[in-house]
Amino acid sequence: MQAFTLPGFYIPHPARLNPHLERARAHSNAWAREMGMLDSPKPGGGLVWDEQALAKMDYALMCAYTHPDCDGPALDLITDWYVWVFFFDDHFLEHFKHSRDLRGAKAHLDRLELFMTVDGQEPPEPENPAEAGLKDLWRRTIPSMSAGWRRRFITSTHNLMIESMWELHNIDQGRIANPIEYIQMRRRVGGAPWSANLVEYAVGAEIPDVLAGTRPLHVLCDTFSDAVHLRNDLFSYQREVREEGENSNAVLVFERFLDCPTQEAAELVNELLTSRLLQFEDTALAEIPALLAEHALPPDEQVAVGLYVKGLQDWQSGGHEWHARSSRYMNEGAVTSPGVSRGPLGLGTSAARLPTAALTPGLARRTRQQSHRPFEPVGHLPLPDFHMPYPVRISPHLDAARRDSVGWARRVGLFDAIPGVEAGGVWDERRFLLFDLAHCASMIHADASLEQLNLSSDWLSWGTYGDDYYPVVFGASRDLAAAKLCDERLGLFMPIDLGAVPEPLNPLERGLADLWHRTAAPMNEAARRDFRAAIEAMTSSWLWELGNQTGNRVPDPVDYVEMRRDTFGSGLTMSLAKLAHYDLVPAELYHTRVMRELDTAAQDYATFTNDLFSYQKEVEFEGEVHNMVLVVENFLQVDRLTARDVVADLMTARMRQFQHIVEEDLPAMFEEFGLGDEVRGVLTRHADGLKEWMSGILEWHRRCARYTEAELRRHHHGSVSAVVPATVVSRFLPSGPGTSALRLRPAAARDVPSSPAPAPAAPAPAPAGVAAFRRPSGLGTSAARLSPVSVPSPSGSGPA
Repeated sequence: MQAFTLPGFYIPHPARLNPHLERARAHSNAWAREMGMLDSPKPGGGLVWDEQALAKMDYALMCAYTHPDCDGPALDLITDWYVWVFFFDDHFLEHFKHSRDLRGAKAHLDRLELFMTVDGQEPPEPENPAEAGLKDLWRRTIPSMSAGWRRRFITSTHNLMIESMWELHNIDQGRIANPIEYIQMRRRVGGAPWSANLVEYAVGAEIPDVLAGTRPLHVLCDTFSDAVHLRNDLFSYQREVREEGENSNAVLVFERFLDCPTQEAAELVNELLTSRLLQFEDTALAEIPALLAEHALPPDEQVAVGLYVKGLQDWQSGGHEWHARSSRYMNEGAVTSPGVSRGPLGLGTSAARLPTAALTPGLARRTRQQSHRPFEPVGHLPLPDFHMPYPVRISPHLDAARRDSVGWARRVGLFDAIPGVEAGGVWDERRFLLFDLAHCASMIHADASLEQLNLSSDWLSWGTYGDDYYPVVFGASRDLAAAKLCDERLGLFMPIDLGAVPEPLNPLERGLADLWHRTAAPMNEAARRDFRAAIEAMTSSWLWELGNQTGNRVPDPVDYVEMRRDTFGSGLTMSLAKLAHYDLVPAELYHTRVMRELDTAAQDYATFTNDLFSYQKEVEFEGEVHNMVLVVENFLQVDRLTARDVVADLMTARMRQFQHIVEEDLPAMFEEFGLGDEVRGVLTRHADGLKEWMSGILEWHRRCARYTEAELRRHHHGSVSAVVPATVVSRFLPSGPGTSALRLRPAAARDVPSSPAPAPAAPAPAPAGVAAFRRPSGLGTSAARLSPVSVPSPSGSGPA
């Protein structure tokens, strides 16, 4: 029996079949035999493949469906690549996954790397069919492709092979990934980015190098990859999970994380698959044309991008058709149409159109995604218990940093009136004092000098101001063109050579000019480029938010999680932490799975913290669609309390993954790369810094008035007195003899009453089964201090 009934798939384009199918079948069978794939033994007896098994799997049929327009020789070569990659996967399973042979697996993968040669290198003599196949394919493919394509293909092939170790480790430990980790890692181990590279070969058109690193091209590849992998997980669950004992499958991940039946998990995986396909469509139809116009590409390069997009589209439809027919998968009832079109689509081909049922899932998902009613009164969101294993520490320079930060904000104009803004300005001094961003910086960087803490506080103030500036100045008017011009101008204030900059036109530019000079001056040129790229990623992510807001589109869950790291300024934080040791730690270490997952797990914990605290502020008072609780509500079709619990569970899962990496994966990486004590110390302090970053951000949210209902109503409706409490003002003023004449300038900060500041609104009682939110006992718990971080770095810069 099948483990579940296959869901109704969204198939926006009918599959087409390449006319050279039979030629490719004959060629691939002969090639597999020549490479030794049909007589490769299993360790326990029998063969990995035989001719009958290869014929049943029919990879030539898959390639004929996924590449319907290429000629015969190109189809032969592509089919050989897929025969190789599936053989590699099955051979790896039999020789290393079943036996849990981690050492042998690593040696096998290291040798395979030697067959992807560059610059005239000679590969070794093959010792098994996987090596023989890769050597032959590399020789036949590489001469016809550019250097840029080769780099991309080497990277994706490397990821496909090396990340198999992640699957093997999880099987060995009986560990099932959390949903976010799974999606990220499945892209690398699943091979779809590799398939996207082969699409360029098949259509005879490469992506221009100038576009390869842009967000729209990344999104096309990522959404393509996610959809391919999620579809494969649905069809392969029976074989992988029930028969082979695999634990790298999205259906199983959803089953375990949400504690739901297999059928329900499968439906949710299909819902995510549909959402990723819609994201692909939005990017292809809206962002790609704008990107081509922005770069003024010549016609031939525009055609190349169009062919690439069409090739990815064909792969999706053809891949589905093959999964529905291949003996490799659980596909009972999956084939519902008599066949596919063998020719191009267009006028006169209406008979080949898909039935309405194939479009319904996409229409339903898109309708729900764009039917959110903004400014719904949702009320205060009761907060869950937070799993936080790390203590809070605080800098002794906090009081001085508070005074210095308000002075800096005043000097660069963060309290100035902005033309066109109804309230006069984005911030006033009263609100800045209540936000107390220096307090956040002092917990994130408890060991910083006063100068370092001031810099950290100012970056945090600037990033938070910018995150508020874009929706206030450009959001209400939906002026995306002006927002893009603003974003482009910010680059002028980050000269790599630290040269002259134009006259700033607004507080955002003035603050950035000051911070760039203070921060980038000690860096070398390469470090400045990386640092600038991190800032640009954050500011451009604010444009992404404006685009969703304008379209009233609740983001796709995967896109939201990944972009939220940028909107929060997490990349800026990580960049600064790494730049402190730029010449000491090899750059490739930060691209390993261990360091990438360490960073993103911490980032997700912090961003979801912000989303839980800011839910009412964003959804009810600002009409926002960018909040993880709302994204989960929309995707799972659940109420806000259920969505809150899912977000809290994701935070806990990411924290436990972070702990697992620190305790097990990080030491193992030290040994694998043979790192010296100095580099080990840097990376250990980096992990300790992330602990303080997460605990400090959580504590700041607990103490800050930015998210309390009373402050929200005062700011948006003027229902609470606008006078700054004396206890708040006193934090920013020096004390002692001779300081009585010192006063803050804004009227709201003068003649403050002596009554204490009102406490933040207490959370409502938690529903049954959910632990009530409890405040920690307080700061200053010195007995639980963490290891100091020698070079503090500015914090994440965009609490929403």
